[in-house]
Amino acid sequence: MNSPQAKIDIDSYEAGFLLGLYECMVQIREFEEGVKFLFLEGTMPGTIHQCQGQEACAVGVCTALEPTDWITSTFRGHGHALAKGLSVDEMLFELFGAATGCAGGKGGSMHMVNMDKGMIPSIAIVAGGVPVAAGMALAFKMQQTGQVAACFFGDGAIAEGAFHEGVNMAAIWDVPVVFICENNQYGASTHVSKVMRAATIAERLSSYGIDGRRIDGNDVIAVYEAARRAVDDCRAGRGPAFLELMTYRRTGHSRRDACHYQPKPEREQWLENDPIVRLGQALIEAGHATTEELDAVRKHILTSFDDAVERAKAQPQPTLADLTTHVLA
Repeated sequence: MNSPQAKIDIDSYEAGFLLGLYECMVQIREFEEGVKFLFLEGTMPGTIHQCQGQEACAVGVCTALEPTDWITSTFRGHGHALAKGLSVDEMLFELFGAATGCAGGKGGSMHMVNMDKGMIPSIAIVAGGVPVAAGMALAFKMQQTGQVAACFFGDGAIAEGAFHEGVNMAAIWDVPVVFICENNQYGASTHVSKVMRAATIAERLSSYGIDGRRIDGNDVIAVYEAARRAVDDCRAGRGPAFLELMTYRRTGHSRRDACHYQPKPEREQWLENDPIVRLGQALIEAGHATTEELDAVRKHILTSFDDAVERAKAQPQPTLADLTTHVLA
């Protein structure tokens, strides 16, 4: 991957597009930070698995998708949801367990969903979304809709049988699906080097006849460009595709994880490689924004989040009658 100081190449992009990427990444970061404190102070029920540090993965990939394309997500799915267009309100309402939440208060943090925006309910089972995405892509191919499925998962998923079964099915069916491995180095607390002998995850995909590519997952432009090529290939009938995005989570596996297994030098190096800081610096150096303007973006997002929290606290909770809705049998 690129060094922590590698410069993001933004020369061929318009300022508005770049600022949109920056704002979306900041939105994800501040949403996650705000939610973390709401949980720590006991304002919200349940638990959380967060993605601070991985924002460029969600934003880069989802920006390369069309509104009619679909994604599958994981228990660490808040960033994917925001990048796919879900609103802060519908997600916070869900986290507060409200009937007005995106899953009617029944899903919580690990099951964000908005079918109108191309996001099926997040799947908390590790690698559980891989065969589902393959099936979705098969449907797109059979119906000739031109749509693409994008499947997010972490490096821990590559040790699951469902991953290998789903990827193999997608390969032999030639379906339009992009598999996105957010390699944040750790499956819970286990380093990826302890679960495979290969140097990269991407190279393992050659055994299925898929061209796997390893990308600097903290460079949002690199992610966007790789995802755009992969999506275009899938739409042209040259799928499936696989992207290994090298990134790092700044927070624990879940809310009670202090990350003691992350060596201090490793962690410090990755924190210097922050995706938001890197794009922000590139925008300033290119004259697309000033430090004050970028600070104003963050302040606006923080104010909007605080307002959404107050709205969420006032939302109605599900009733006993809701126990029998959305049930198949």
